[in-house]
Amino acid sequence: MIAQTIHQESAFSRVERIVPVPLHPLRLRERGFNQAAVIAKVVAREMGIPLDSRTVIRIKHTDRHRAGMDEVARIKSVARAFAVTRPERIRGETILLVDDVFTTGATLNACSRVLVEAGAKAVYGFTVARVMTWHSATDRTRGDKAPDRS
Repeated sequence: MIAQTIHQESAFSRVERIVPVPLHPLRLRERGFNQAAVIAKVVAREMGIPLDSRTVIRIKHTDRHRAGMDEVARIKSVARAFAVTRPERIRGETILLVDDVFTTGATLNACSRVLVEAGAKAVYGFTVARVMTWHSATDRTRGDKAPDRS
């Protein structure tokens, strides 16, 4: 499924480097692996493009994102959480940033921002899952908005 998705997206043909969203060293020790790096390795192999797991690091240990966190809380939790250690490796390049789950986009946005500030020409995001919020008919009768499912 990953291979099929990659080959269907024409923008990915411009990608020159694959970068996984990094974990903070404390979280990596807790978990034992970085799921984004595992996915990125598959993507890099499928695309025949270099995998770069060292240029972006996580410098801020953040609380785990919980299902109950709203978008503002998520944005604040990852603000200034990432840094580029080797800007010469990404300067002028088009990057495919890989993460496991897209909830609000806060993590991909924060990580993309440091890549662009360090000189990346463009950054595309790739995740294998997206969190969807479904509202019941009862919610809509109270005036709650249904989520955009486009």
